[in-house]
Amino acid sequence: MEGSEELESRLLTQPWASVCFGESALIAKACFGDTGYVLLLSDLSSVWYESADAEAVGQRSKELNKRLTAHVSSFLHRLANLMSPLLAGQPDSATSFSCQRTAGRLSLRVKSELSGLPFYWDFHCCPAPVEMVCRHLVRPLIRMSLALQYQVQELSFLLRQKDAEIEDYRESGAALSRDRLRTEPFQEKAFLQTFMAGSLPQICGAGDGQAFASALQELYTAVTLQEAKQARKRHRSEDAEGPAPAAETSGHPDPPPQSPEDETASASEGATLPSSPVQKPRLPVAKAKPKKAKGLFG
Repeated sequence: MEGSEELESRLLTQPWASVCFGESALIAKACFGDTGYVLLLSDLSSVWYESADAEAVGQRSKELNKRLTAHVSSFLHRLANLMSPLLAGQPDSATSFSCQRTAGRLSLRVKSELSGLPFYWDFHCCPAPVEMVCRHLVRPLIRMSLALQYQVQELSFLLRQKDAEIEDYRESGAALSRDRLRTEPFQEKAFLQTFMAGSLPQICGAGDGQAFASALQELYTAVTLQEAKQARKRHRSEDAEGPAPAAETSGHPDPPPQSPEDETASASEGATLPSSPVQKPRLPVAKAKPKKAKGLFG
């Protein structure tokens, strides 16, 4: 039997998907189990969620589908099958979705069929708590930005190595067989200036609904899997330590208790990303090499 905590833990590693209801562009993620579900929606201005257990699902199914009688798990399985194509970017034409916002709440209505009878469902979403927003959006996005920055540094380092290798070939007398393959040495500063002036405005103008492209969904899942793994390690460590023994009386003062912020900082030291995004890999010092009679470009 799955509890709400297990469902929310599984929800963390589910990637955000871009969805559209009429003129409303949103990002969404959902997790369905045998005894409940959790749904998250956001327009990047607000975040809404609903967490429903078996009792709530059973009561709402009776109110909305009086002609249908089935076990709660069957309704949840049907809801999962209806939401999956939507989150995968392939909505079923036989199913319609509509959303309505009223007084700080968001309602998502689903219309479909089940066993030849009309099937209705309403998701009643309320504003998500700050902790949930930080867990599912803020912290993963910060870690994704650090991962992408580190990736850019690694690629820049490889490009400079390739330029040094090509220059060595040229000095050895090698020549390109096809002149159209010739490239200019990579200049990181010029590349970033061109990116900021040309590509960045197009990216920022793409619209909030395109916040998570497919490649970023994979990165989001990888980042949140690491967070879930670190959380499990912390829980196992806390369970193994058990209650702290009473401090013995001595002439030395007890050390101050560690704050939650300090614990978070200590846990983050084990991450695979560098501590500072501005650190760049250092190029190896080039050594003098004897001239070759013929290069690889000949």
